Amino acid sequence: MASESKGGLGFLSAPPAAPRLSDGEVAAKYPRMRGQVFLGIFLGYAGFYLIRNNVSIVSQIFKDHDIMNTVQIGIVANSVLIAYGLSKFFMAMLSDRANARYFLPLGLALSALVNMLVALVPVITASVGLFATVMFINGWFQGMGWPPSGRILVHWFSTNERGWKTSIWNCAHNVGGAGVGVAAAFALQNWATSPDDWRPAFWFPAIIALVVAIIAFFLIRDRPEAVGLPPIEEYRNDPAKVEMTDDEVEGMSWVQVVLKHVLTNRIVVLLALTNVFVYTLRYGVLNWIPVYLGDYTGAEVSDGIMGFAIFELAGIIGTLLCGWVSDKVFKGWRSGAGILFLAGTGVAIALYWLLPSTAPIWMFYLLIALIGGLIYGPVMLIGLQAIDLSPTNVAGTAAGFTGLFGYILGATLASTGVGVLIHNFGWDVTWIVMIVICVVAVIFMWIVGRDERKLMNEREAQASATE
Repeated sequence: MASESKGGLGFLSAPPAAPRLSDGEVAAKYPRMRGQVFLGIFLGYAGFYLIRNNVSIVSQIFKDHDIMNTVQIGIVANSVLIAYGLSKFFMAMLSDRANARYFLPLGLALSALVNMLVALVPVITASVGLFATVMFINGWFQGMGWPPSGRILVHWFSTNERGWKTSIWNCAHNVGGAGVGVAAAFALQNWATSPDDWRPAFWFPAIIALVVAIIAFFLIRDRPEAVGLPPIEEYRNDPAKVEMTDDEVEGMSWVQVVLKHVLTNRIVVLLALTNVFVYTLRYGVLNWIPVYLGDYTGAEVSDGIMGFAIFELAGIIGTLLCGWVSDKVFKGWRSGAGILFLAGTGVAIALYWLLPSTAPIWMFYLLIALIGGLIYGPVMLIGLQAIDLSPTNVAGTAAGFTGLFGYILGATLASTGVGVLIHNFGWDVTWIVMIVICVVAVIFMWIVGRDERKLMNEREAQASATE
């Protein structure tokens, strides 16, 4: 494995390797440290969701009290989404050279401070343009959460266990998403001074996030070598699928490394394109659940909201199951699990479309749960594959690159594109297009799978040759 590239980021730079501990100290310290850093990134990443886009939580207050109309709310909310998609890639390029112990808590603290400014400085929300700009900055700081978490996962957990560990960590966003609802509701109930006072829903979760940032700082360590432990591949005797030697790095600038191993890396580019279709499926179903149930079945708004919640909750189960399947059933061949879950998603969408409008609502809920549970597996897997199938010192950048495509292109297609389809062609054409997108996603995942299998075979051959 290549040594860490020099960061040139001052106090944020990745720490050098510490003197190697004795075998006895390694045996005692490694398991404890792995649990500690995992808890750090789980809590830290959940903390980001407490303050990611609280505009959506108070949107009804904005609308009912003429603070902003729906178009203005959409502009502000989308500014966070766009910034996050961009930042997830660009901040990842810094994160791969930075100390994860500093990088993640710093991003969380900065995002918390932005949310507190929104709540405490009235002039910010007096202008939609200024509000959107400040929330864009918030979205940019939000991009400092995933990359250092991915760095921890790739350095502290080896290939044959990383699927299960990543799937557990990925549930942090569900924990944080649920937590912000509870925190905002509690704050509004106890500290709102009037019916139109939305500010507690921003400053109270921000205070919690600041506390979480401090906890994360004390828990996280950058990589095993920085605390005197051997690389995870050596500790678990489980070599990485892709490695970069020191000779390959020598003489190359960081930009050249990223260009070669991310931007022109066939597998990473294919994963990024696959992510466009996966995100289109995810949000193309999720965002339109209330509208579809209302249009097709005459369901109440509350029924649609319930379907929305079911989709997200089922995602937790599906994510965990997909991670376990990719480790235990497919033995680290992530594409196999991705193909299985995407094919299942296509079947579930078809059943959702073909279910008679007179069917009981629980049958629609069941299919919504199946779609949510199945699609969240590939959502998690693509980020995992990006860090699995790229050298460790650019793993975060590779994952950020796939996220850039998912958020900027996939989420846009799912909102604007699907909206245009529904408006101009109706639901039947919309669902047919979604099924076609699912088929295309399977094809892309299959192509990635061939390359992944080749890398796995080469790794096994090298391991056998050294025995």
